[in-house]
Amino acid sequence: MANAGRDKRASFLGSAGLFILAIAAYLLFRWVLYEPFVIPSGSMIPTLLVNDHIIVKKFAYGVRVPFTKNWVVGPYVPKRGDVVVFRSVDQDDYYLIKRVVGLPGDHVEYTEAGDLKVNGKTVSEKPVPFSSRWTESDLEGPPSSYHLFRETLGEHPHWMILERGTYHYSEPDTVIPPGQLFVMGDNRDHSRDSRYWGEFPLKNLIGQATWVWMGCTATLSDVNFLCDPRYIRWHGLIHRIE
Repeated sequence: MANAGRDKRASFLGSAGLFILAIAAYLLFRWVLYEPFVIPSGSMIPTLLVNDHIIVKKFAYGVRVPFTKNWVVGPYVPKRGDVVVFRSVDQDDYYLIKRVVGLPGDHVEYTEAGDLKVNGKTVSEKPVPFSSRWTESDLEGPPSSYHLFRETLGEHPHWMILERGTYHYSEPDTVIPPGQLFVMGDNRDHSRDSRYWGEFPLKNLIGQATWVWMGCTATLSDVNFLCDPRYIRWHGLIHRIE
């Protein structure tokens, strides 16, 4: 009987240890490697739509001490055009997602005509017609309300939209300070970004947005960060973020 009791305790301790190890491995995976996020707003339309579920590569720009804000390696400067998740400069517990436009030392300008200039050169943008890829619900308005462009920033060709017949919030020629980044949303007229609150420090980086694995037009009423299976965007499943 004594041996049976010791065996049960050993079995319980072994199971508890495995459970704790599994939880620790999961937390470390999310903290160091990859973490899922849900897009809450339309500032990155049409690249990212409201309720898109994305995967963020946490180690893209360095590695933090687990469960802290301290960097062990990095932070490294992203590439121009990367889509990044970062802590807000105003609220430390509030995360934002934008596209990197200006790197440390860059000159960035954005005109009232909607032209983006980096280091004195206008960023290449090609007007293209809308396709059935995006619905009115996806765009939060009829396609006829927008101009769609294929823009290229660094190594990243991507979609960008401008609202027709409206004032484009401009940015005078600005030099990006050391250790800072200038970011903008792809939905240029509906994005509060560095044109409003300025640059943000590299230390605020969380990681690079790399994949969309699911998206939907409506979430569950009781769990507003989970997609309602009836409203999944089947055409938008599992694709790389440009």
